[in-house]
Amino acid sequence: MRTVALPDAGNLEAAAEVVGRTLEPTPVVPSPLLGAGVWLKLETFQPTGSFKVRGGLAAVAAAQRRQPGTPLVAASAGNHGLGVAHAADRLGADATVVVPRHASEAKVRALAAYDVELVRHGDGYDEAERRAMAIAEERGGRFVSPYNDPDVIAGQATVAAELLAQLPDLTTIVVPVGGGGLVSGIALATEGTGVRIVGVEPEVNRTMSAAMAAGETVPVEVGETIADGLAGNLEPGSVTVAICIRHGVELVSVTEEQLRSAIRFLAVEHGLVAEGAGAAATAAVFSGRFRPGAGTTAVLVTGRNIDPVLLSEILAG
Repeated sequence: MRTVALPDAGNLEAAAEVVGRTLEPTPVVPSPLLGAGVWLKLETFQPTGSFKVRGGLAAVAAAQRRQPGTPLVAASAGNHGLGVAHAADRLGADATVVVPRHASEAKVRALAAYDVELVRHGDGYDEAERRAMAIAEERGGRFVSPYNDPDVIAGQATVAAELLAQLPDLTTIVVPVGGGGLVSGIALATEGTGVRIVGVEPEVNRTMSAAMAAGETVPVEVGETIADGLAGNLEPGSVTVAICIRHGVELVSVTEEQLRSAIRFLAVEHGLVAEGAGAAATAAVFSGRFRPGAGTTAVLVTGRNIDPVLLSEILAG
């Protein structure tokens, strides 16, 4: 089992610096149909189509600062790989990205546009992650986890820093949860503010719920979901579990049909393209699985990289 440090103030400051000088803040828009005081935070406007580029930039910049020239190896369902690839391209680093054999073709095509080594391995994220770790060890490289990494978590924390500036009266953030890198970063960035953090998992893959209940990572059966970016087991000992427990992150789940309904809602009512994982937080509010109370609620729309055929099928209803 790897030993991974918790993010500290240095990680958060370094991530804020590289993200601040590389990316523009993503917009927030009101969504009155979801409730009074509900806003959508549009991470779909990132250059890679997903919030994952924040963590990718933070991790690549940190690796260059500490160990210049070290090859980077990432495992991904697609979006984290895109984030690392984009960061490597912007910052001049070498990267390898391992994705499952059945990864979204939309994400694989986007990855192929970058000058990275692309490896397709395994039937799911868990196998791809193990292969990426092995490659990093074989090559003396740095494995960049999409969630169990202090620099990646710190990069994702910049979402919350932007939200606090954009919505000064913010009371609640609703965020998709897979491995927990994003929700952990948000919890750290909002510490002491009183902001409520609500995480949303696919009903067929409640990995973080199981881990928080047990107080440690535990294996769960991974079901098939259109929220592929949220699917898979947690790396043993992942620091995200302790962060979520310590900061009182609440968790709810959504069904596959609720995910599909949320994708249709975002397209029809807001003109937005969202993938399954990207629409999970919206699904929780739209379905009533989570009901925003008084105050201001930010609902994160975290990614747009959905296969066009699947999108057409969902929109056709």
